[in-house]
Amino acid sequence: MTRFDEPSTLPYELPDYAAIRPEDLEPAILAGMAAQRAEVDAVVADPEAPSVANTLEAIERSGQVLHRVLTVFHNQLAADATPFLEDLDERLAPQLAAHRDAILMDRGLYGRLRALEAAAPEPDQAWLLRRRLTDARRAGVALDDDAQATLRDLNGRLTTLEARFGRLLLAGANAAAVLVTEEAELDGLADDARDAARAAAQTRGLDGWLLELQLPTHQNVIAALTNRALRERLQRASETRGADGSEHDTRAVLLEIARLRAERARLLGHPHHAAYVAEDATAKTAAAVESMLARLAPPAVANARAEAADLTAALQTDHPGAELRAWDWAFYAERVRKERYALDDAALRPYLELEKVLHDGVFKAAHLLFGLTFTERTDLVGYHPDVRVWEVFDGEQGLGLFLGDFYTRASKRGGAWMNNLVDQNHLLGQQPVVVNNLNIVKPPAGRPTLLVWDEVITLFHEFGHALHGLLSDVRYPSQSGTEVPRDFVEYPSQVNEMWAWDPAILESYAVHHETGEPLPRAWVDTLLASRLFGEGFATTEYLAAALLDQAWHRLTPEQVPTSVDDVVPFEEAALAAAGVDLASVPPRYRTTYFNHVFGSGYAAAYYSYIWSEVLDADTVAWYEEHGGLTRDNGEAFRRALLARGGSQDPLQSFRDLRGRDADIAPLLHRRGLTA
Repeated sequence: MTRFDEPSTLPYELPDYAAIRPEDLEPAILAGMAAQRAEVDAVVADPEAPSVANTLEAIERSGQVLHRVLTVFHNQLAADATPFLEDLDERLAPQLAAHRDAILMDRGLYGRLRALEAAAPEPDQAWLLRRRLTDARRAGVALDDDAQATLRDLNGRLTTLEARFGRLLLAGANAAAVLVTEEAELDGLADDARDAARAAAQTRGLDGWLLELQLPTHQNVIAALTNRALRERLQRASETRGADGSEHDTRAVLLEIARLRAERARLLGHPHHAAYVAEDATAKTAAAVESMLARLAPPAVANARAEAADLTAALQTDHPGAELRAWDWAFYAERVRKERYALDDAALRPYLELEKVLHDGVFKAAHLLFGLTFTERTDLVGYHPDVRVWEVFDGEQGLGLFLGDFYTRASKRGGAWMNNLVDQNHLLGQQPVVVNNLNIVKPPAGRPTLLVWDEVITLFHEFGHALHGLLSDVRYPSQSGTEVPRDFVEYPSQVNEMWAWDPAILESYAVHHETGEPLPRAWVDTLLASRLFGEGFATTEYLAAALLDQAWHRLTPEQVPTSVDDVVPFEEAALAAAGVDLASVPPRYRTTYFNHVFGSGYAAAYYSYIWSEVLDADTVAWYEEHGGLTRDNGEAFRRALLARGGSQDPLQSFRDLRGRDADIAPLLHRRGLTA
């Protein structure tokens, strides 16, 4: 018996974090794999003819013990890692890969599934069957024994390396944090941010102020710091992560990952990994991805160059003759924005307090659109003291749980994300439990958490993923909520960002944390009017990262560089070839700290954000055409998109809402790319 053999008895099957110990995980994972293998073997050996119940649904029911423990383990590993968990991940990763391969490559199971193709099951069952067969084919079920053995070895090695990349990156980011010992260097930094940096240094036993690194290249504090030398120091610390020759250098690991992915793609009949990934996404081909990115890059770069000219003029007033560099961009963008719109992040932050944004912004929009209400459950505990738990109600009916883990810490990987702890499904009678993770700098005790505008957008974005999980209404666990193609999954979350800008919502949450005064009406109008400001930079830095991801994953095994010294030159050449090599606008992620693609699930799929944004921008237009923030519109979006999860072709879900295929024009207009 392990602690995970039965569902948790807590509300909504919330994992019992008060009782779970790290040493419980490994035996439960091993037992869970053995149990699922036995369950699958029983399906294959069943003497009865294959049916939906004894094959398709039996596989859906299998592996519950393993699923319960892995959701806890992987969530903990991302949000509150320890050396024990990191060692366990690296050690078990190849075993878990082998377990998945054994099921996907099981020819007996594949045969039973194929026998169901003529059974004419219901639409969601037909889609599930199609996905099962596709997954098996893409996993190599049709390969001969020798090729399958090679593929298993590749998969095992890749999972180990991907875990190692994430581990190196987290340690390297912590080591690269910039310590400031002279407070005068922090001129321009708001008092609460300065206090948070002081607290971060004290946490590590350091004397001074510690500027911890966010995952992206851009570091928010650069926009405030007047000291150009400190801005440069921080920027260089950000951009050299993983390429400094230290024990945290990621280059050797990422090169092997790129080569093994290319080998696997070839073994499975694809020219490169990007083609393998695109085939199973809504894009369908790597050429379609390339075409979109190539269409967007030139106008984005043109806009960035125009913005750079404005910022250079501002730079010259402080540093005559100086060249605009990456560490100048955010600082002078804030100055130009303030001069042009009489508004900047420093002015906005006192009006963007976390609790107000969450309750009177994020939760309020969900209430007005979907009728949801949220009650904090202080009697339920999460996996870390910072985690908060809310019960979500749909009218009078309990819908599920939402966990919020908002603050950064040394044990949490960078970025922001959503996880499911329990997947909504009717087959097992489960309701959803979802987690949002952000990386907001935690203020000292008793101080409010004041956000910059980008963090407000991130809060709304991640809650869009949470809504996808919470409002799922499907029969099968593997079709729940966000179980959709990678280049579709960002779509609902990006749509949810629109409510951060909605005047009714913005006026509700943008309230001064001390005086209670609302954000001045003129500032609201100015904020809305300034939405295109900086889009050249934002689009170019994103496209540079997406194009870099594609460049690495369009290589054959022979084309992957063999020396760590070739990583940066390869990156430079790829950016130049794509026409996005602006020194003052580095990629959102450089290769050596690109966790999305070398340590997570976005390999050859970082394009997904802008691909999904085509659907998002068109859906925002639909909302506007139908009256905006109304319950009727929310219910239509819920029924067509959020409730259906992965139970049908996701593009059909979009067509059901919009009545047609997506139009790229709203995206081009939003990002200022129409000229």
